[in-house]
Amino acid sequence: MSATPSATARPSVIQLSIKEKAALYAAYIPMFTEGGVFIPTTREYALGDDVYVLLSLPDDVQRYPVAGKVAWVTPPKASGGRTQGVGILFPKDEKSHALKLKIEEILGAHMASERPTQTV
Repeated sequence: MSATPSATARPSVIQLSIKEKAALYAAYIPMFTEGGVFIPTTREYALGDDVYVLLSLPDDVQRYPVAGKVAWVTPPKASGGRTQGVGILFPKDEKSHALKLKIEEILGAHMASERPTQTV
């Protein structure tokens, strides 16, 4: 008996296009050591799920592929009016480290802001 293709769950693919610095600030998760982003979604995910993200940053035509893991879940009707979605932890590799540095370079002084984000 052979395994069916559905027996092996493939990571879902999410395209996230961030067009403004304010939106990037709200989505970026600097508390993740490797970096990460919050993705608004009504789809249900569990912690540890594999997710493949195609990320576009403000004023950058390149799309950055990230094979991350769900490390944060904001459920529907979360307190404080937070947006439902998931936080994706970047993998521990050179491309993701470069992406983290690029995001932090774009955000610059915003990194020290006290403004609320979509996670904490």
